[in-house]
Amino acid sequence: MVEDRLKVYVVDPTSILTGVAARAVASGEIYGKIMVHKAIISEFENRARLGDETGLNGLKSLSETARLNGLPLEFIGPSKVSEELSSVLRDLAMSMGAVIVSCDPVLVKTAKAMGIEALYLSPVGKAKLEEFFGPGVMSVHLKEDVPPRAKEGRPGRWIYRELSEEPISKSELESIIADLMERVQFSNQGFIEIDKAGSTIIQLKDLRIVITRPPFSDGLEITAVKPLIKRSLEEYNLDNRLIERLRTQAEGILIAGAPGMGKSTFAQALAEFYRSMNRVVKTIESPRDLQLPPDVTQYSKTAAEPSELHDVLLLSRPDYTIYDELRDTEDFNIFIDLRLAGIGMVGVIHATTPMDAIQRFTGRTDLGLIPSIIDTVIFMKEGEVSKIYTLETVVKIPKGMKNADLARPTIVVKNFLTGEPEYELYVFGEQTFIVPIRRRKSDYEEKIKEEIGVILRNQVSDFDVRIEGERLILYVSKEDIPILIKRFSKKLNRFAKRMSMNMEIIPKKEC
Repeated sequence: MVEDRLKVYVVDPTSILTGVAARAVASGEIYGKIMVHKAIISEFENRARLGDETGLNGLKSLSETARLNGLPLEFIGPSKVSEELSSVLRDLAMSMGAVIVSCDPVLVKTAKAMGIEALYLSPVGKAKLEEFFGPGVMSVHLKEDVPPRAKEGRPGRWIYRELSEEPISKSELESIIADLMERVQFSNQGFIEIDKAGSTIIQLKDLRIVITRPPFSDGLEITAVKPLIKRSLEEYNLDNRLIERLRTQAEGILIAGAPGMGKSTFAQALAEFYRSMNRVVKTIESPRDLQLPPDVTQYSKTAAEPSELHDVLLLSRPDYTIYDELRDTEDFNIFIDLRLAGIGMVGVIHATTPMDAIQRFTGRTDLGLIPSIIDTVIFMKEGEVSKIYTLETVVKIPKGMKNADLARPTIVVKNFLTGEPEYELYVFGEQTFIVPIRRRKSDYEEKIKEEIGVILRNQVSDFDVRIEGERLILYVSKEDIPILIKRFSKKLNRFAKRMSMNMEIIPKKEC
């Protein structure tokens, strides 16, 4: 019979799951009897009960394609096996003189080493999911029975629109998932970061992909995010004082901001900045989606125990570690321990205000240690640096208290560019207080400022005035101090004497 002369092919789960076996049948690359072990069907059934029907859909596709091309398909063997399935399939192929078909390069190499004929089927072309990413698309949102949607624009400024009026079906999503699994499992295009019954997180080239299934979600859903912008630190047009601080002083940095405001993009630029200074840079990510050169090692938080990450980084001693993102207590503990061990740390954290980010550390460590852990907070908004804070510990009477006996260690949070203190953190009793310092100018101070403005004749416009007892404090930029001393010191001193006060001139960044 013709069937007896046909070549025999033993297909493995990967070739069915990804749909490449069906494609190979359709293209004529497979042209004989197809053998499917029943243990594979059992595996696919178990996954389907957990909400993942990709395997059963792949099996259905293979069966229909074989029938359309007139090729016999036979189910063989027991439904349960005690050995590893790949070993069972190799033994079956060897006993039948068959060709083993797989997307797994390791299985194919092992089979060939054992003298078994093997056919390796690799992914080809562009991933189906990538077809949704047109110009300016930041993220794609696909859910069964809902029209596909996308965010277009840039961080902080985007629109949410439908890519099609037609809802996307569950079978279409399963086909996209199968294509993704083929590429990340059996090629060097990406990797699976997390794979659980209800959720899978994948990094495919520059795409971060989250797949959720019932019962975890109410329907099959795929969300894919693509970084549109890769910027260098120079492109942020940062103040030179901040650049100098990052270069020479800052070693405990928090990059804070709301989701989608460009935190990871800035962290990526900072990693490149430190790398350009010949510093050893490593990252902790989940998922690993920062686009960095090969000499920056990227560790997966989900692929290792916290103690393993801690030990590896302590022993390898990088100059800087980028922690993207700080979420739970374990993340904060690792960040704190590594920073106190002397490793430069850059933490990325979701927060609606800079103080929200700092507050996440209170209660997780002694308050007095926080400035040793965090010395610089950079707040991102709409893809740009919005605020910069520095922290320092002083012993003082906290804002709002008057009794000298209540002096205590207090963390002062200052605006880095102006030098103005904006918040104080201190412990009173057993509670940590965060107090904003709002200096509302009195009408008297405003009047004094107007009169000083007349004296300065607009030649020094960037100045501020504060009255503390008999002290009249004039805050100006460092560059303007020589002008004040040379041209206006006598007039200012006469004015202060007339007001029965002592004049002090202080550079703004030192106040």
